[in-house]
Amino acid sequence: MSTHGAYYIPHKAVWPVLATAGLMLMLAGFANHLNGSGIGSGMMLTGFVTFLVMLGFWFALQSTESESGMYNHGVGISYRMGMMWFIFSEVMFFAVFFGALWYARNISIPHLGEGGMPSGPGRSTHDVLWPAFQAVWPTNGPGNVGGEFEPMGAFGLPFINTLLLLSSGVTCTWAHHGLLAKNRDQLIKGLLATVGLGFLFVAFQATEYYEAYHEMGLTLGSGIYGSTFFMLTGFHGFHVCVGAIILSVVLFRSWKGHFSPENHFAFEAAAWYWHFVDVVWLGLFIFVYIM
Repeated sequence: MSTHGAYYIPHKAVWPVLATAGLMLMLAGFANHLNGSGIGSGMMLTGFVTFLVMLGFWFALQSTESESGMYNHGVGISYRMGMMWFIFSEVMFFAVFFGALWYARNISIPHLGEGGMPSGPGRSTHDVLWPAFQAVWPTNGPGNVGGEFEPMGAFGLPFINTLLLLSSGVTCTWAHHGLLAKNRDQLIKGLLATVGLGFLFVAFQATEYYEAYHEMGLTLGSGIYGSTFFMLTGFHGFHVCVGAIILSVVLFRSWKGHFSPENHFAFEAAAWYWHFVDVVWLGLFIFVYIM
């Protein structure tokens, strides 16, 4: 057991080694699959299962150690700093994609469609590359290379999803207040609502993608608009899935009686991540769907 003033030294564990092995198998399997190897899919599945098993056992070990009082104040600070840096890396991850969208929409397209830098005596980039190209957004590329498509509107499923995520942020905060007040019933109900709203968001986004592909002609091949649309919304949808799974684990632990007002960082970390996902979606809704 750790004392409050001593620095916690973790014991030896095999889980980091298994995590590395699982990720390497997935990567090697994916590379083999892309090159037509028959063993690629099997390697990917083996690596994925290895990684999932590692997560389950490692998280179970961490929760047991935390609930038994093995972690001191220094460990809590380390956890919080680690989560802060992780969310910062996620902010930079999405900042790159928002930057790509801004650059394409506000610099590249006007540059190509309205003249650009001279490329010769009396000639501009626009004249040389594609004289008929017009600087309009959304665009499917010069010569309609992306095919005809209908841009995704903001006030439909995207607006409903915005309301769902904002509501989930409220229910998550309500659950946190229940935990601090030692009201486990409120904690569990708030987490149930948050997880349900999160997975409902994912279901609605899957419906939106189906309509985009089969009814609107909007695909990944629909020029820069299609690629940035699916890149941003797809990665965000993946993060919602991850956040909902994390909150499901927190919900399960809450059912088992884990967490107290003094020791509940796992809940806090999940809540931080979920609120980050909410904020990113608001940016997506404004800059991708409305603008």
